[in-house]
Amino acid sequence: MLAMTPSLLPRDWLFQALVSGISGALGYGIGVALAWALRHLRAWRQLVVVARHRVPPRVRVAARPWRLPALAVLVVAGLVLALVNGARWQREMTAAIGMAGPSTGDWLRAGPLLVLVAAAFVLLARGLRWVGLRVERGLQRWLRFPRLLAGAVAVVLLAVLTVVLVNDVLLGRALSAVDGAFALANTEDHPGVTQPGAAERSGSPGSLVPWDTLGREGRRFVAEGPTAEELAAASTTGATRTPVRVFAGLDSAGTPEERADLAVADLERAGGFDRAVLLVVTTTGSGWVNDSAVSALELMHGGDTATVATQYSYLPSWLSFLVDKSRAADEARALAAAVEARVDALPPADRPELLAYGESLGSYGSESAYDSLADIRARTDGVLWVGPPNSNPVWHALMDRRDPGTTPAAPVYASGLLVRFAGDTEQIATPPTAWEDPRVLYLQHASDPIVWWGPDLLLSRPDWLAAPHTGEGGLTMTWYPLVTFWQLTFDLVNSKAVPDGHGHNYDALTLDGWVAVAAPDGWSDADTARVRAVLDRRDG
Repeated sequence: MLAMTPSLLPRDWLFQALVSGISGALGYGIGVALAWALRHLRAWRQLVVVARHRVPPRVRVAARPWRLPALAVLVVAGLVLALVNGARWQREMTAAIGMAGPSTGDWLRAGPLLVLVAAAFVLLARGLRWVGLRVERGLQRWLRFPRLLAGAVAVVLLAVLTVVLVNDVLLGRALSAVDGAFALANTEDHPGVTQPGAAERSGSPGSLVPWDTLGREGRRFVAEGPTAEELAAASTTGATRTPVRVFAGLDSAGTPEERADLAVADLERAGGFDRAVLLVVTTTGSGWVNDSAVSALELMHGGDTATVATQYSYLPSWLSFLVDKSRAADEARALAAAVEARVDALPPADRPELLAYGESLGSYGSESAYDSLADIRARTDGVLWVGPPNSNPVWHALMDRRDPGTTPAAPVYASGLLVRFAGDTEQIATPPTAWEDPRVLYLQHASDPIVWWGPDLLLSRPDWLAAPHTGEGGLTMTWYPLVTFWQLTFDLVNSKAVPDGHGHNYDALTLDGWVAVAAPDGWSDADTARVRAVLDRRDG
């Protein structure tokens, strides 16, 4: 029932059944463990005896047949009441972000399913317990182990067997199958993607990176971008250039360092180091680059930009976060080092403005290329990181050292002098004090579970939930041990299934982020509106 309380994002009845089913099974397990522990406490046994003697025998006899039916009625009534309230909360959340909410009748379907989910986990736990007892008895009978030693050895053997079975057999085979499936998908193109002919793009006839090695997302990245007409419509002067887009896929070279060197060489060939702005992007797991973010920067600067990125995985971002996180960091370090070495070799007056960008797992990888805020500011001319995972080390350190009196949902660090955190346009300008160049900006929604999810949610109240944290619909989220972890885990899966401006969707805010971090000289609100109009037409 606690799992039906609001979290960061609305969820459908199926997700609710899974969250409540898992939470119910965990609650049952805790109850069994507590009952076992209390039965072994002499004081508890004495208390039970005293309590029984206080109840008249005929009352005990009369009440015995009604205990289970009464409990069943209370549980069913409580469950229905919680589901009805849960449906109301979900409608409030969806209405606040312009989504259709569930009816109470639809939401009640979660009731039977959550019972089945909880029962499945309880039966699995009982099966493991049965195996453990068989092993314990075998050790006592055949190897003459003392009972306590046999029980301890049985628990250890069962734990090791379970871990090996899950990691090496189930997960190993599943990941191998998933990797194979996504590797195959990496060879297939998105609809409408064709090989570019412009020399400014990787995969073009003159490129050092063959078209068929770029991967599915890399080919789309170099094939997309603003047209000449869109660049002219957004330009403040009317002068435009074809933006440079360089990409190296997993099949383009064997190691992060080799892909970085190849990308830098192709960047040199395409004239990327002669541009006013050079953007280094760390991709998400599959090699995806948010075209909206790159196009916004290209439109702002009339195409006088170069963007370079490399791929480190076939897997989608959420799966890469679990199994490929170190690859993202290695790839980002290699690319940043190679690009910076080439820029440093240029005369100071000829160096482009060097920017860094990453979204979601890409922000983790990009941030991993730097040791601290001081290192970021020393090596770049500006940074935009979007939807940073809770495990980002620099982000976490900055959040921990935020100014007293500011909350995790609206943090301020060093009075906003060096780095800022924002979930909307107004927050970018908060506080209204000086913001020194080079600027570092994190875009993070209060309702984005990727920003807030972490294993510490299981057993400890995180800092961001110590104070009231408001999700969608103005509903306050409350931390409960074990329960909140699973609520946010399923919010992760749902983080992109909400409208832009909520959850893990930042497209509408990215332009404002670039305006704050890397606007051309003399940039005005009218210029921002003109670029936004072009972006809106492209998305429409």
